[in-house]
Order: sequence, then structure tokens, then C-alpha cells
Amino acid sequence: MSDPVYRRVIVKLSGEALTGASGFGIDQATVERLAGDLVATAKLGVELGVVVGGGNIFRGVEVSARGVPRPVGDTMGMLATVMNCLMLEAAIERAGREARTLSALAMPSVCETYNRKRALKNLDKGRIVLLAAGTSNPFFTTDTAAVLRAAELDCQAVLKATNVDGVYSADPKKDPKAKRYERLSHQEAIEKDLRVLDGAAFALARENNMPIIVFSIADKGAVEAVLRGKGRATIIGA
Repeated sequence: MSDPVYRRVIVKLSGEALTGASGFGIDQATVERLAGDLVATAKLGVELGVVVGGGNIFRGVEVSARGVPRPVGDTMGMLATVMNCLMLEAAIERAGREARTLSALAMPSVCETYNRKRALKNLDKGRIVLLAAGTSNPFFTTDTAAVLRAAELDCQAVLKATNVDGVYSADPKKDPKAKRYERLSHQEAIEKDLRVLDGAAFALARENNMPIIVFSIADKGAVEAVLRGKGRATIIGA
């Protein structure tokens, strides 16, 4: 068995990754599978931070289009990420690994508040750290939060989990001629407008020389496979 390529990473999960086949809410079987994958990866000696989106429950951009101020809508979306992290934390602990949810929005009666020292202490203890509430600021996506936390916590890469096995020139489900990329620079990804991350996240990753590994989360063991260098993925910026 090959050793992990990286020893400390941020895994970015979309909220939709938790929905299973339903497309909305939280599917328990899917959460249990993801938790098992994260625990198996942690057992390799990899220190894991996990940033989870909230789109399975609430999208601030969508509600803003209906008249709610964007900062308010985005804050509501941040609360959805806290719910997702708490659900995943419980599943990880059932799978046999300690986990902690740290929220960028202070809610001490619910979970611990994020700060860098607290997160590093938990990582050093081998806990899986679930990073909730994005950056705590409106107008920034959880993709940007993932890159920001990776830079803050001295991570070696961001693992971006999607529903396809890498980055394509177009949606491969709609365009059978879409080209799949094995490797890209941050600048190429920006210039090609590939949108696997938002522009702010790409710019921050480029500035910090942070590799982004894009892979499919659909299969059991996907995170572990990518970290062993065996999984099918696109590497951006390495």
C-alpha cells in the first residue's frame, strides 16, 4: 500500500454531497459512507480539516433573488453549513474517530468557535476538524473558505470533492466531447473559466501556491484513494 501523498489537507465537500439520490436535505446512508471514508483516511496518519457547503439545505444567493438582502441570505447559508458539520461530526464519532466542529460564527452553546490555534491543536491530536460557517463573511463561498483555512492551517493541499472525476472543459454529462484535464496551473484554470472553484478561491490558491485536487466523491474510499495517489483526479497548481 502506498503512503499518503499529503499529511495535512482540507477536504471540501459540497452540501449536495450529503443528499444522496434525493437531491435535498441529508441522506443518512450517504453521511455514514462519507464519515467512514474520512475516518479511514485519518487512520493513515493524515490530518484532516473538512469544509462543508450548505446548498443541500439553503442557498443565500437564491433567497437574495427573492428580496432578502444578500448578507442576510449568506448568513442563513452559513447556518446550514453548521447543521451539516454537526451531522457529519456525529457520524465520524460513530465510526470511531474523534471530531470537532469549529464555527466561524460564534455560537458557543452549539459548538466551538473557530480560531487557528484551536484548529491546529485539534489536528495535532488526530481529530477530524469540521470547519463550519464559511469565512463568516457574506459574498465569500465555502470554496474560498476551504482555501483560506488550508493556507491558515499549513495544509499541503485542498481536496475538492465533486460529482465527476476531475476537471473538464465542459460538463461531461451534457457534452460527450468535453476534454478532461490531468493537470492545470491555477492561471490556466482561471483563464479557461473552468469554474470548478470561484475566482476568489483560485486567486487565493495561486497566491499561496496551494494545490487543488479535484475528484469524484461518488465511490466509497475516494478520499483515501486520492491521497494514496491512486484515485482518478485533476491536479491544479501542483
